[in-house]
Amino acid sequence: MPVMLGRHNCSVHICANEKAGGNQSIAAILGVRLLYSMATSNLSSMSEKLVMKYYSEQRVREWKRLAIDPYHKLEFDTTMHFVKKYLPKTRGLVLDAGGGPGRYAIELCKLGYEVILLDLSPEMLEVAEQQIRKFRVKDGVTRILQGSIDDLSMFENETFDCVVCLGGPLSHIVDQARRERAITEMKRVAKKDSNILVSVIGRFAVLVTELVRLPKEIELDIFPRIRDTGDYFGGYGFAPCHFYTPEELKKSFEKKRIRVLEMVGLEGLASGHHRETNRLARKQPKAWKEWWKTHLKTCTDQVSVGISEHFMITCRK
Repeated sequence: MPVMLGRHNCSVHICANEKAGGNQSIAAILGVRLLYSMATSNLSSMSEKLVMKYYSEQRVREWKRLAIDPYHKLEFDTTMHFVKKYLPKTRGLVLDAGGGPGRYAIELCKLGYEVILLDLSPEMLEVAEQQIRKFRVKDGVTRILQGSIDDLSMFENETFDCVVCLGGPLSHIVDQARRERAITEMKRVAKKDSNILVSVIGRFAVLVTELVRLPKEIELDIFPRIRDTGDYFGGYGFAPCHFYTPEELKKSFEKKRIRVLEMVGLEGLASGHHRETNRLARKQPKAWKEWWKTHLKTCTDQVSVGISEHFMITCRK
């Protein structure tokens, strides 16, 4: 974890110099703060490169992920259930921000919407182009663009009838200022009274996963850092990520004067129970239908949202 340690050491260094107070000149203190600012900027740049590297290598797996088994399909089906609920009733233009290999863009096109797909990874967009052609929805995807969700400057104000950011792209911006800017940008490009739907990766589910599957990591610096800040800078088999709590995500939108409609736990009560979920769906189809009804009745409860691996916030500008 060299990046994490680098940031940690820099933070300690700043505190030590500031506590010196009168023994340090203002110029020296400002110099240390400048170094910290540069280190933070470098960290943000490095994190973005690691995210791009991870998803370029995992592009095929990421396309398959939401259909690989009933557990992962639960995230997709729940997302689409609420996307359909909050899409504009009259067909319009939707921004799929951070849409990766195009799984959701394709579904939106099938529903009759026009879509602009934007993602950070060129390799993921190559997969998206292939799948869009395969599913014959090329006419529905009007543009495919490479870029970050925190810079939507290629779009005018109030361009889109709906903005979706699904699967966790916001979580993969580790720098807080950039995450806040991404939310501001999504609000800016959404039309007045239109809806914004964003899903992220949940912090509490990660902590439980560490307990159940990776208990040795609880002894490492990575665990308290994720627990206390939600920040993970890479190095342990996953892309850099900020893991959200529901209240944190809600406040981030509310302070931008975006009205929160409801929050949804995408795996809900089944979160973390891969084997049991897959077994029930495959071996007891009648029970699975009843579980799906149960899931929809409980997934908006704050407990289900909090424990989910992924949860979604639905908002109106």
